[in-house]
Amino acid sequence: MADMETLVQTPVSFTAGAVAEIKRLMQADGFDTTQYLRVGVKGGGCSGLSYVLGFDQKQESDEIFEYEGVPCIMNPGHQLYLHGMEIEYQDGLNNRGFIFNNPNAEKTCGCGTSFSA
Repeated sequence: MADMETLVQTPVSFTAGAVAEIKRLMQADGFDTTQYLRVGVKGGGCSGLSYVLGFDQKQESDEIFEYEGVPCIMNPGHQLYLHGMEIEYQDGLNNRGFIFNNPNAEKTCGCGTSFSA
């Protein structure tokens, strides 16, 4: 990754629990180490846009950023919707998974995975 341009300021942040869970997934047997963690949005969901969080190959238009050793990619057009967002991971009895705390969302749905801006 040294030869690729990396963003100086990260567009999103992760809580310590989210970083720990992502690193746990990255250390699993058979993990494809050529993949990055993609953070983004896609159309759909009950509020208009849904969050994207998963491992993917870098596309030519993607920007790279790193957060506490986790290599991340994002389509530059998605920063408008996601800049300043914090991603956390909850591992409780009633709630388990990634939670998106997005200051840009004007409306969010009950499931927390969809929003409108």
